[in-house]
Amino acid sequence: MGMTLIEKILANHSKESRVKPSEIVDIEIDIRAARDFGGANVVKNIQDHNLRIADPQKTFFTFDCNPTGSDQKYAVNQQICRLFARDNGVKVFDINTGIGTHTLIEKGLAYSGITAVTTDSHANILGAVGAFGQGMGDKDIAAAIHNGKVWFKVPKSVKINLNGKRPEGIYAKDIVLGLLKRFGANTLLGYAVEIYGDEVDKLTLDERITISSMATEMGCIIIFFTPNEAIMEYSQFRNGKKLEIVRADHDAEYEQLYELNIEAFVPRVALPGEPHNTVPVKEVKGVKIDSAFIGSCTNGRMEDFRIVGEILKGKQVAPDVVFKIVPATDEIWNECLKEGLINIFKEAGAMVSNAGCAGCAAGQVGQNGEGEISISSGNRNFPGKQGKGKVYLASPATVAASAIAGCIVPHDEIPEIPMTFGVSESKRKIVETAVCLDSIEIEKPKHIEGRVWYIPMDNIDTDMIYHNRYLSLTDVSEMGQYTFDNLEAYEDFAQRAKSGDIVVVHKNFGSGSSRQQAVDCFKALGIQAIVAESYGAIYERNAINAAFPIMTCATIEKLKLADGDIVQLNLETGEIINTSKKISVQGERFSEVQLEIYQNGGLF
Repeated sequence: MGMTLIEKILANHSKESRVKPSEIVDIEIDIRAARDFGGANVVKNIQDHNLRIADPQKTFFTFDCNPTGSDQKYAVNQQICRLFARDNGVKVFDINTGIGTHTLIEKGLAYSGITAVTTDSHANILGAVGAFGQGMGDKDIAAAIHNGKVWFKVPKSVKINLNGKRPEGIYAKDIVLGLLKRFGANTLLGYAVEIYGDEVDKLTLDERITISSMATEMGCIIIFFTPNEAIMEYSQFRNGKKLEIVRADHDAEYEQLYELNIEAFVPRVALPGEPHNTVPVKEVKGVKIDSAFIGSCTNGRMEDFRIVGEILKGKQVAPDVVFKIVPATDEIWNECLKEGLINIFKEAGAMVSNAGCAGCAAGQVGQNGEGEISISSGNRNFPGKQGKGKVYLASPATVAASAIAGCIVPHDEIPEIPMTFGVSESKRKIVETAVCLDSIEIEKPKHIEGRVWYIPMDNIDTDMIYHNRYLSLTDVSEMGQYTFDNLEAYEDFAQRAKSGDIVVVHKNFGSGSSRQQAVDCFKALGIQAIVAESYGAIYERNAINAAFPIMTCATIEKLKLADGDIVQLNLETGEIINTSKKISVQGERFSEVQLEIYQNGGLF
């Protein structure tokens, strides 16, 4: 039996000739990178534990979350990374470069078959060129920089065939939003996905990047495309040497095969709050918008801006609408300038910022205010992710057309007269809230008993757990006070939680960003453990490496939990008991690796 693409790449980077799903292997990492978000914590871990750098030539910093350096705390963190890089011969792609994952592809560092880890939860974007990329927390990245390798659990693989002929007017963003509609946020949770088909083989690099970049929103480990001839030529030109394509074996074994008809795909938008909750654009036609955004690691590419330029040329952005445009890399920005696109954008009334992550990272243009309605080409629209307003996700074509119309419209149905606001619609109320609670560190035993916080919700993402506006904090003791302050109905969790409590949730807990703070905030509060049906892949690693107990249990509902019940957890056997109701279920016991790290008090 042959190997899938991820199995082949992991085997090629381990001491094993072949690997199988659920095996835990040490894999060599070709690229070890940290961003300005998380980078200072990576440096702190390395310095606190006196770690050496295994190979400075394979180690990088990418400053893309706050490329303007406009936030003082971000600026301090960037300088921490710069000084460390100077002392250790490490390359910094500084604030003038653009999004790190795109830079790795652009510079020829990422190509078919390589492995890379960064503090970016969208590192799996590298699947667009057939490379294995994975977002990880600051402890993982520090360990990778020190050891040159990390432990990894080989995921199961899924194969998707997109059959039929791609309809006219269907963009890559429409394809991935269609996939999100089909699979949701957790059907493919923890899987490596390979996509094939005649139309798939025709997808450009920019289109593949758009689709691969939203693997995280589907809960996937990664979405892989096998490079076609054009993409291999691009990678070889950028890298400067002959490269070999790594392919899945023809007899590889997949957990599931899905046959989908691409002819059924239509232009779509994701409704505010959930990237997977998508509908045809026509269903929300006429929704008034305050702002529009083109950019992010999903749609900040050259082909995207050419599409936007065609739509904007000779037209004007609607009155009252702020249209923000942010290229993914400085190279793309300069190409837009050469092709006259910047001039088209400016004449239409759009604003153009320097390359970077923009609204997704709260460090650049793209945030919105209380009550503001935005349409965005980004990959996430979690509550609070891009500010206090509501965000619809769509293709660059739909976003550009909507910016002209003043409301959401299909890209080929721009009205002659734009929609404008009435007086009453422009009144907004701005509310600022804050919570605080001193954090407490406690020792965690193998047998745990505590009071339950039962939150029967799926897809609680890291922005809900620990919002990105607090990411500049590096002192764990300060993090607890912000736990769940962006989760509706639990904004006062930190004030009401008690040391020793246990949080129980449902599927896909910790989806989204790679931020370690979403684990450390619970530790700061003295929360003993989290029990969930499943976890976001990066979150699971972060918790394990931080020696914070998380247990997986597919039958949580059988415990008939209510807030305040007392539960007992046996980390070694996986048994979970609701002592208040005398009900017992079997969860997953700690793996050997998890138990070893837990007993060691953390990865280091």
